[in-house]
This record gives sequence, structure tokens and C-alpha cells, in this order.
Amino acid sequence: MGIQDSVSTKDKRNNLIVIVLAVLLLAVTVMFFVQRGKHHSVELELNMEKDSIAAELTQMVNGYDSLKTENDALNQNIELAQIKVKDLLSEVEQVKSASYQQISKYRDEMTTLRKIMRDYVVQIDSLNQKNQRLMAENRDVKQQYAEARDVNEQLQQEKKKLEQTVTLAAQLEAVGMHATGINKKGNEQNRAAKIEKIKIDFTLSKNLTAKRGVKNIYVRIQRPDQILLMKSEKDVFRFEDLKIPYSTMREVEYEGNELPVSIYWDNTGEAPLMTGVYTIDLFADGNNIGTTRFEVK
Repeated sequence: MGIQDSVSTKDKRNNLIVIVLAVLLLAVTVMFFVQRGKHHSVELELNMEKDSIAAELTQMVNGYDSLKTENDALNQNIELAQIKVKDLLSEVEQVKSASYQQISKYRDEMTTLRKIMRDYVVQIDSLNQKNQRLMAENRDVKQQYAEARDVNEQLQQEKKKLEQTVTLAAQLEAVGMHATGINKKGNEQNRAAKIEKIKIDFTLSKNLTAKRGVKNIYVRIQRPDQILLMKSEKDVFRFEDLKIPYSTMREVEYEGNELPVSIYWDNTGEAPLMTGVYTIDLFADGNNIGTTRFEVK
């Protein structure tokens, strides 16, 4: 009886040990799978965070492509900053399984790079605003210049018209112009064979705006066949930037008042005058101041 009780007690103890060990094994197994699940969940979360960081870095790389300016020095700095972002993106993409420490490091570096990028955006925006102001100012200056040029051109035109008006007003004018033939006795004569001289009478009209002083009055006498009566080929005067020959001339002193003038063409020693209508033009100060005709029979 005593031996049976001892064996039964021992069996009970062994069974209890087995049960305890089984429970412990089950607990360990459960804990193993629980920890494994947690580890897998953390790893998945870290990888998702890594992918998020990579996506943000990719956006930053693409964003740098749009940050182009006309400032070469600034463009160079932007390219260097973009290279740093690309390097960090390459490092993130090469990591198979990221740790908390790596994720934290990547986040810090990305924050720094994003701040740098934001600073460049501010600089570029400031430059763009400055350029817009300068362009607006440049347009204003061009408009003001164009307006000033138009005003100046208008003033020049008005000045030119005024000068032309003054020039016309100051131009001498021969009035009462008359030409006659004169014979040896000084009498008027219209017969070609008897004419020794041609007398041209006229009056310089009163003109207070005309320049006073000595005036050279040039006379051109054209025969009916349009040939000019002249003594020498050296007898020329300036008219409209040209040097043209004249028949005879006279100096007069003009003081702005009416001045009667007579000028003669001496035909002595020349071929007799041909019959027909002669045209006589007067010139002074580079202007044609009078014209008349007379007939030789």
C-alpha cells in the first residue's frame, strides 16, 4: 500500500512537470510569434517611411529643375544643392531595411535640404519681383523717352517752319522790274542793231527783317534761244549749293528801306543782239528775287 502511494505521487509530480513545461513552451511559442509579428509590423512601417522619404526627395529633385534663373552664380549653387538631394535619394533607395536611426537621420537631412530649397525659392522670387520692377521702370523710361523724342521732333519741325518763315520774311524782293534797250546816245531803243546796252530797273522793297549791309545783285539774261549772255566763264555765284554763271552784277548798300537800283549789261564788243523775247532774272542772298522779259525787234 505504501509503495503504490509512493508511485502514484511520483506520477502525479511528473505529470505536473510535463504540464508546466507544455504551458511554458506554449507561452514561449506565443510570445515568439507575437514578437515576430511586431517586428514585421515595425519593419513594414520603417520601409513605408523610407519610401515616403524617397518620394519627397524625388519631388525636390524635380522641383530644382524649375528653379532656373538668369543669374549664373545662383544657378550654380542651385545645381550643387540638387546634387546633394540626389545623393541622399540614392542612399535611401539603396537601403533594403531601414532602422529607426537611419529614418531619423534621413528626415533630419531632408529637412535641412528642404530649408535650403525654400531659401532659393525666396531668392528667385525676390529676383523675379526685382526684374519685374526693373522691366516696368524700363518700359516707363522708354515711354518717357519716346514722348520726349516726339515733343523734340515737333519742336524741331516748328523751329524749322519758323526759320523758313523768318527766312522768307527776310528775303529781298525786287518790285517794278523793267528792262529796256539803250543806244549810243543813252536813249531807249528796241532795235537789235542799235542796242548798245540793256538797262534793268527795279526797286528793292522795304524789309526791316532782312539783313542789312552790302548786297550783291546778280543778273542772268537769257536770249530767246535760251543762251545766257555772259562775259566770262569765271563769272559765277552760289545758288542752292550750285555755282551758276551770271551776265552782270552790282553791289548795293541796303538798309532795310526801299532802294531804287539800275543794272546794265554792256553789249559793246559783243555780237549784235538777236531778235525775240529775252528773260531776265535777279538773284540776291541765294534767292531769285525777281523776273521780267523784254522784246528786241
